[in-house]
Amino acid sequence: MKAILGRKMGMTQVFADDGTMYAVTVVEVLPNVVTQVKTVEKDGYVAVQVGYEDKKETRTNKPIKGIDLKAGTACKYHHRELKGDEMASYKVGDLLTADMFKAGDVVDVIGTSKGRGYAGTIKRWHHTIGPKGHGSGYHRGQGSFANNGRYNHGVMPGKHMSGHMGNKSATVLNLVVVESNAEKGYLLIKGGVPGSKKSLVTVRSPIKTQKGTPVVKAIINRSAAEAK
Repeated sequence: MKAILGRKMGMTQVFADDGTMYAVTVVEVLPNVVTQVKTVEKDGYVAVQVGYEDKKETRTNKPIKGIDLKAGTACKYHHRELKGDEMASYKVGDLLTADMFKAGDVVDVIGTSKGRGYAGTIKRWHHTIGPKGHGSGYHRGQGSFANNGRYNHGVMPGKHMSGHMGNKSATVLNLVVVESNAEKGYLLIKGGVPGSKKSLVTVRSPIKTQKGTPVVKAIINRSAAEAK
């Protein structure tokens, strides 16, 4: 298990040598600096804390500034803990780069889903809309609250109702890395990932076993193609 922090920049498409087109998400992966190492003896679990994106020292509070300075790096905007067996080998001050994952690797991507505000049950839970005839009296309601005498003093927990939709942690499993470039600092991941543009995402090794080996064909060298 391994993981790295990045930023979703949007989607585009790339072509393989044989003309196969992939719709991909571009994930900016700047070097992640290890700022702390969590151990079983001291913290009860194994993980590393990484810092992402430089920040002015004057805009950083003293506790975070102390952590970053102890790691020998500039102050960082974001700090996240990454867990995994392979993460235990890193030390404070080490860098995690995009070449941690290679083309063809299967990954999970964790992000914060887009916030949809206050939504009704039709949009939030995909309920069926009521009859639209005149005098129906029921169009976009929340459905029956009856519970057959099992919970007469209130509403049963788990009842689908209107409320705040989105803005929650979401994970998309078993996506394929199409291209990895540590020099320019990005990953191209086949398909969509959670979150809005420029939101932080975590790319990690898959937690579920794979059936077969995913095939990702070689991507055309875009710099050479652009030169033509």
